[in-house]
Amino acid sequence: MDLDSKRDQLLENQEQMAASPLRYVFSHELERRAFCKLLGGGLIVFLSAGNLVSQESGRRFGRGEDMPQSISAWLHIAEDGTVTVYTGKVEMGQNIRTSLTQQVAEELRIPVNSIQLIMGDTSLTPYDMGTFGSRTTPTMGPQLRRVSAAARENLIDLAAQRWKQDRSKLVARDGKVLDPTSQKSASYGELANGQQLVKRVADAQALESPGEWNLAGTSTPKVNGRAFVTGQHKYTSDIVRPGMLYGKILRPTAFKATLKSLNSVDAQKLPGLGVVHDGNFVGVTAADSSTAAKAVRLLRAEWNAAQQGSEANLYQDLKRGTKDSASSGSETVFQAGSIEQGLAAADHTLAQTYTVAYIAHVPLEPRAAVAEWGEGKLTVWTGTQRPFAVREELADAFGLPLENVRVLVPDTGSAYGGKHTGDAAVEAARLAKAAGKPVKVVWTREEEFTWAYFRPAGVIDVNSGVRRDGTITVWQFDNYNSGPAAIRTPYNIAQQKITFHSADAPLRQGSYRGLAGPANHFAREVHMDELAQIVGMEPLEFRLKNATDPRLRAVLEAAAQKFGWGRRKAGSKLGFGIAGGTEKGSYVATCVEVETGDNGDVHVSRVAEAFECGAIVNPAGLKNQIVGAIIMGLGGALFEAVRFDDGRILNPYLADYRVPRFSDMPQIEVEMLDRKDLAPAGAGETPIMTLAPAISNAIFRATGVRLRALPLVPRGLTAPPQSNGART
Repeated sequence: MDLDSKRDQLLENQEQMAASPLRYVFSHELERRAFCKLLGGGLIVFLSAGNLVSQESGRRFGRGEDMPQSISAWLHIAEDGTVTVYTGKVEMGQNIRTSLTQQVAEELRIPVNSIQLIMGDTSLTPYDMGTFGSRTTPTMGPQLRRVSAAARENLIDLAAQRWKQDRSKLVARDGKVLDPTSQKSASYGELANGQQLVKRVADAQALESPGEWNLAGTSTPKVNGRAFVTGQHKYTSDIVRPGMLYGKILRPTAFKATLKSLNSVDAQKLPGLGVVHDGNFVGVTAADSSTAAKAVRLLRAEWNAAQQGSEANLYQDLKRGTKDSASSGSETVFQAGSIEQGLAAADHTLAQTYTVAYIAHVPLEPRAAVAEWGEGKLTVWTGTQRPFAVREELADAFGLPLENVRVLVPDTGSAYGGKHTGDAAVEAARLAKAAGKPVKVVWTREEEFTWAYFRPAGVIDVNSGVRRDGTITVWQFDNYNSGPAAIRTPYNIAQQKITFHSADAPLRQGSYRGLAGPANHFAREVHMDELAQIVGMEPLEFRLKNATDPRLRAVLEAAAQKFGWGRRKAGSKLGFGIAGGTEKGSYVATCVEVETGDNGDVHVSRVAEAFECGAIVNPAGLKNQIVGAIIMGLGGALFEAVRFDDGRILNPYLADYRVPRFSDMPQIEVEMLDRKDLAPAGAGETPIMTLAPAISNAIFRATGVRLRALPLVPRGLTAPPQSNGART
């Protein structure tokens, strides 16, 4: 396997595995004929199985599932003209329901409000690996566009046959096919009426170029937006089923603990209470959530837990716990030239270490699930990024065939990579099975902080060399545990070796917005500033000297222009920083202004960010993503960190875990580069990646203090250096 393939495999493993589910050990696809029967008459369009292999939606199937033989993406035009589109992707607040609907409307040439998008229902939608990795726009978007274009062309064929007209003379517009010559027209519903047509789509289906878009490329308002702002939308925690009970789980006293004994006598005195004890799993059900919570408090349990690591030794433990290469723990992601030759050619060399702490996702909506059994089948409503993977978790946990499990994902209140697993779904299903009634489980904020997985902590060593003229001669980059995402430098360096070392981690860890991209950008872009300082070059000039990628240069120059880089001088208590990078096919550069106070406070007063992700599908939606990423990134950059000791989380409340507040908000300016000559790329992750290094670089300009550990100032600049000593 070549190095590029190894890197891709590493990234795929990190994104798809995300985190191991909370494991409890307890004592499908619709066929085409069935799907047609379900939908009734009209026009049905799908992609053939061959289309799947090039898409992340169909690379891997669990439990020996075959590649679906019938569908990759569905579109149905009913006899009444209703257009329904099916996708296994899910809406987590990133607004893909709107952007995907726009792209369908563009190719089908119908209004956005005439389309219903069915998402994340394992009994109705095609198999999909999950909503992660900024892949919806570059993969699902074109997929649904091909389906919609094929439907449009098929409707034109139907009209041509009906009117005995040359199809080239007909046009599709506003949900109708028109004949400009005879002035005849027929709605899509009229053309589909009485038909039982199934259309298979080829990869070669022609699509409109972004320069020809009319609906796509515009700031279409959020689909169903009114339902969200008025409270009409039903999240998982709002779902109520007939006879439903409420469940709570007894959590262990520490990670990896096993149950020694359980006394439930006091809890069972509560009216209508059910207690489920199955191995290490202990849960209760009650008629209301307050009774269930009270019952858990009345349970008396003893747990056995081995001694575990703590944050005090985190970074030493990660490097010490790195698996040797014989067990595939270390992977060279990229190598070019000779490190020795590069060091020899340098006038200056620099070796530094950077660290990133564990941080939590803190989704607005904690994990929740409603489970219901009936006739040996299980239905679960839950907020997850991977409904088909959760279906598999449930099938494995209860020994069910996949076709007997259905997972539905209501539009969910954020995930940020933190909802790949079905923990709450399995818990609710186990309680529902025992109770014989539907059960709802909603995690508390403390449970979310403690039992969900975290963004991996990491140690990054960078060894580099540079000539007096600012040319970087060598780049050696070793990431321990954090991950291989965005690990390669985008700068033009002849001699490189980039390695990822997996480690035995002390906490449950998994995917996060951008995976390890924010960590690797932090180490790389702070190190770039340090090299610029060594040779006495201005930071932007130094980056441009070593950047030959025109897209990277474009965002650096755009961010600098937006910010007014170089117009003001940094000084005591005022600093400016810049950072740039690329990941997921998109490019970003960030400039920040930082103010420091006499008491050690640090305030980011202004952020200007330039972002380019090819052709923009929805400018307003994209701007929201960029601004949201900047706001979220402030927390991980400045103060967010999970504190833990001996298998226990020490700050599992928002009162103790510092997230960005209104008072932290800077002035934010966004410059979006719309490249209609390029295919759209994902935008959910890359905008977060360059904020932290830009802040660190600005703090250095303001104070002369170089910070190499995230978070940068959890207790202010006057606090002592962090345990890794990453402060000079």
